[in-house]
Amino acid sequence: MTQLYPLRMQPAFDPRPWGTTDLSPIYPEHKFDEKIGEAWLTGDDCKVANGPLAGCTLAELSEKCGRALVGQAARDGNRFPLLLKFLFPHDKLSVQVHPDDADAQRTGQPWGKTECWYVAAAKPGSQVAMGLKPGVTRAALQQAIEEKRAEELLNWINIYPGEMIYVAGGTVHTLGPGPILVETQQQSDCTYRLYDYGRPRELHLKEGLAAVKEKVASGKVVRPAPSQIGQTKNTLSPMIRAPYFVVDQYELKERQTFHTTDEAGGNSVQILVAVEGCGIVEADGMEPVTLAKGDAAVIPASVPVFGVRPQWGVSFLKAYVPGTVLPEPETRL
Repeated sequence: MTQLYPLRMQPAFDPRPWGTTDLSPIYPEHKFDEKIGEAWLTGDDCKVANGPLAGCTLAELSEKCGRALVGQAARDGNRFPLLLKFLFPHDKLSVQVHPDDADAQRTGQPWGKTECWYVAAAKPGSQVAMGLKPGVTRAALQQAIEEKRAEELLNWINIYPGEMIYVAGGTVHTLGPGPILVETQQQSDCTYRLYDYGRPRELHLKEGLAAVKEKVASGKVVRPAPSQIGQTKNTLSPMIRAPYFVVDQYELKERQTFHTTDEAGGNSVQILVAVEGCGIVEADGMEPVTLAKGDAAVIPASVPVFGVRPQWGVSFLKAYVPGTVLPEPETRL
């Protein structure tokens, strides 16, 4: 098996009826004739774009390389643990819910789908709906769906660039038009569609209503202020620490060194997603990887130390699986 090295991922563009043909804020060189809703970066079927492993999918590499790729912190040593993607909503998404681990396992799935959204950009008035209004029951939601007024029972909140939103499994939610989001989630595509504004798509009311939680810990994440890293000009903004993932944002003006082992001693694959600027990912004895806006790089857990060298400046998210059990984050609506 070829030695693992920093992997540049090829984005997979997914058509959705609520998407847009204009992805130029993130991908100015790409032109589309159909509406694209999502750009998948680390899905099971996403492919490596560089080096000897070019063309291999993350699912194939996870199965072959195991914990050398995903790390000891991953729950399944042969499955890539986190799915990151850009979302480009140009119309309202369906009102939907993802199961938590317990509900997913009752239907034969390995785990649920808890996720978070980093707001990379947002037009004025951009909103998301997050959970049910206080006192709304599952039965009341079902009645509202039947009466085509489900939106009225949701918490609609304004969102702004730089915010992080936590979406625990079991949360009824949807997105309005206008933002560009970076989603980090458990590696699952299990979505139950509850309401779709009359669009001719299948609903999943039985499974979805069973997965709905009336009270959830979802909302805008309460975060510490950004801090300078040591004596450098670099800035760290902790975005979220949650049971399934940790996401931090870095803004680099000079080279910064990183490790694939966290402070708890657990090692994990690291996923970098550039949101502004450009940098070079470097590891000893390995070919460098360019990380420009919209790009994702996967750093295998077996690469213990790596660096990012900005080209003038680069801002990116770094996601990984925590090496210890973390509580749900503090949030507000």
